[in-house]
Amino acid sequence: MRRAAKVCAVTVLALAAVVAGTAEQTGAADEAEPGAPPRPMPDFTGHSLMRAFAALDHRTRVHVHDASGGDRRVLWPPRWRVCTQYPAAGDSGGAGGSVTLGVVKKTERCPSRVLTSRR
Repeated sequence: MRRAAKVCAVTVLALAAVVAGTAEQTGAADEAEPGAPPRPMPDFTGHSLMRAFAALDHRTRVHVHDASGGDRRVLWPPRWRVCTQYPAAGDSGGAGGSVTLGVVKKTERCPSRVLTSRR
């Protein structure tokens, strides 16, 4: 039982370090000034789902769907990478709005014809 608790604690600390490091790299730790124009949407395609979560504003609603069409649930975000995103990179949005990300497992290839979410 102690070993399982230690493994869980180490995993949580490792995830926190990844998120904190990614937030520092992307500048997401800085809060935007009130009334300032929204920052353009970063390009998340090809990157880890955790990087996308860390870079987005905390008010942003993130919808994640399996881009392979397998209708799998994302239970462990570090094992998934982004294939598609809406709004597209460079568009203004995401601050307080919503973002839709199509993901596949890191060991898989992004589908050539991307399926849309059924929701």
